Amino acid sequence: MSVTAQTVWNNCLEFIKDNIQPQAYKTWFEPIQAVKLTDNALSIQVPSKFFYEWLEEHYVKILKVSLTKELGEKAKLVYIIKMENTYGNKQPFTEKIPSANRSAMKSQEVDVPLNNKSPELRNPFVIPGIRNVKIESQLNPNYSFENFLEGDSNRLARSAGLAVASKPGGTSFNPLLIFGGVGLGKTHLAHAIGVDIKDKYPEKTVLYISAEKFTQQYIDSVKKNNRNDFIHFYQIIDVLIIDDVQFLSGKTGTQDVFFHIFNHLHQNGKQVILTSDKAPVDMQDIEQRLLSRFKWGLSAELQTPDFETRVSILKNKLYRDGVDMPDDIIEYVAKNIKSNVRELEGAIISLIAQSSFNKKEITIDLARVIVEKFVKNTKREVSIDYIQKVVSDYFQMDIDTLQSKTRKRHIVQARQLAMFFAKKFTKASLASIGSQIGKRDHATVLHACKTVDNLSSTDKQFKKYVEDITKKLSV
Repeated sequence: MSVTAQTVWNNCLEFIKDNIQPQAYKTWFEPIQAVKLTDNALSIQVPSKFFYEWLEEHYVKILKVSLTKELGEKAKLVYIIKMENTYGNKQPFTEKIPSANRSAMKSQEVDVPLNNKSPELRNPFVIPGIRNVKIESQLNPNYSFENFLEGDSNRLARSAGLAVASKPGGTSFNPLLIFGGVGLGKTHLAHAIGVDIKDKYPEKTVLYISAEKFTQQYIDSVKKNNRNDFIHFYQIIDVLIIDDVQFLSGKTGTQDVFFHIFNHLHQNGKQVILTSDKAPVDMQDIEQRLLSRFKWGLSAELQTPDFETRVSILKNKLYRDGVDMPDDIIEYVAKNIKSNVRELEGAIISLIAQSSFNKKEITIDLARVIVEKFVKNTKREVSIDYIQKVVSDYFQMDIDTLQSKTRKRHIVQARQLAMFFAKKFTKASLASIGSQIGKRDHATVLHACKTVDNLSSTDKQFKKYVEDITKKLSV
């Protein structure tokens, strides 16, 4: 039987799978495709430059061992990096680029560490005396990677954050945009990256600032006629973290000045980290040239944590606070508060407070009272799961039917309504909505929203559907 690239890679994967954690295997090895086998060199395609860097950084030894077993001591591994969504001064990837073109392909022998990266460019702009001014980072040391627990909902964003903290300005994640709904940990993760960078690189200037404060500083600089000083100050920052960047929407002057600051930092190998409550594709009133720069690096979504992650978050919080609580009570709280981490931690703090102030033992009954009050007093963020249930019940079908591939008109319309309401009532990205409603892509969701808008204005019966479901979701 002839040996093919696929058989060699499959054998390597069998070995790797037995020697690393299942989730790590799923995240870092399942997306890889075997491309070709030439003599003792196996070519594999990875989704991005970051994948290549991460494999070289964390899995080079196991790759070498597995490949040597298959192809002998002279085995080589060639990475083909698919450079999609690449802008600026980097060459775009095209299908027919010659293999010698290094923008399309990077090769690396498995036994050679990654050491051919471009050295960090130094900032050529120095204002006399300004380097002597100590810039406070404005970071909160309580926000760390240690207490940002990993789960399926945040794995990509957390991994990307760790990579950036290890090599600020030296990965493909520049900028790193972390986005997601309220209370899911965007600010926590942004601070954690900054804190870790300060620990590893104390000489680097790190600054955390909210987009709102950045805007106010810019307005003040215009009033005082020192706009250039404002720009120069931000150009000397090594790692700039801007929280809630969606706040720049509609603020043309601030966007313009941030555009120039961003370009300078990016061109000089500095790191930019942004957080937002929505993905770039969903941002309104942000200039296209700025949105294109947001897409240069990685946009990583924080989603609502699953049950297991919620339990872990609560146990970690209780451990840090030195509080002992029975597992059944922890699981009860985790099961009933699903919307975000902030509400989850708030409920457990309320439970501890009620117990200590009123000298009551923490029981399921007490937990039930606290959770009911907490959920009632907290503005409920409608989940995509809840929307699908309401729409399915309204049309008297089950959720599996709603999510199915069928093209029957009434089922397609129900699915489109679910997507429409998910966009209206949640802060989830179009891609996230699509993946949760029948594993569709963002273009399908966009089409669904336009269809619902059109039918609402032309079809009386359909308009009634929209009104009825809106009432049910607004209760």
